[in-house]
Amino acid sequence: MGKILAVLLWPAGIALIVCIGAVLARRVSDGPLEPGSGGLTGLSGSPGRRRHGHALGNDGAGQPSAIRSAGKFLLILLGCSIVAWGVMCLLGVVAIHAGPTIDKPIFNWTIAHRYHFVKEGMVRATEVGDKYPTWAAAATAAVLLAVTWRRNRWLPPVALGTLIIWDHFLTLAINHTEHRTPPPGAGGIFPSGGSERAILFYGLIAYLVWREFSGQRRAAIWAATVVAALGFHEGYTRWYLAVHWTTDIVGGWFYGCLMLAIYILAIRLVAGPARVPSLERPLVAPTRNYPEGVPG
Repeated sequence: MGKILAVLLWPAGIALIVCIGAVLARRVSDGPLEPGSGGLTGLSGSPGRRRHGHALGNDGAGQPSAIRSAGKFLLILLGCSIVAWGVMCLLGVVAIHAGPTIDKPIFNWTIAHRYHFVKEGMVRATEVGDKYPTWAAAATAAVLLAVTWRRNRWLPPVALGTLIIWDHFLTLAINHTEHRTPPPGAGGIFPSGGSERAILFYGLIAYLVWREFSGQRRAAIWAATVVAALGFHEGYTRWYLAVHWTTDIVGGWFYGCLMLAIYILAIRLVAGPARVPSLERPLVAPTRNYPEGVPG
């Protein structure tokens, strides 16, 4: 019975996340999620800037403003990432000292209630949050979004490109600060990198797609639901394979959400609110057709 329960946790968790997303999507009224979003706002949210050709984030020549915006974006990331490193180090101390009380009983139960054939399948399933698949997804999205975005085209490649480097070295800094012994026979340490990457990388890709092509509340809920399901899936597979302590996985989820919030904040501060294509209006005043012989 315990083995069946361990397997059923995966579909039950995914189903719960989807149900919560569906309920939230039905309860909200569709419309712009971010205040100030709309068709006439440019980089600074000012209609006048877009009228004068500044919607691409330039000063007429194109380069200087984009460079300044990218510099501002990186500075925001740097400051917030230092805070994130401090928060995760504090959580690491808690996990090291208080975690074993929770982790060891769960670990022993998991080891005793695994099907071999399910374990083999989880080895493949857990790759969705591995380093190279998430890096490949980020690189592909960076190229596609740089081509399809209508303005601030520098932002997707800069955001997703720095994400690969930023996340890698920040996670290493946390790992080297908090020396936690991994589970027996495994190499996973605090926090779970796979659980974090599943939320951070796919969450940022989803946000960039959403803010350019939708901007609606209901779409945001469904995008968050998919990302949450991916994060749960990755955490579950790491738990079933017993490559991480349970608190490492929870820490990875928190770390992924924290870094995703930092990236969204940085993008929002630099590029303004999400555009809502359905609300965009032409900037040229409509012309009136008068009957022949009648003065305009």
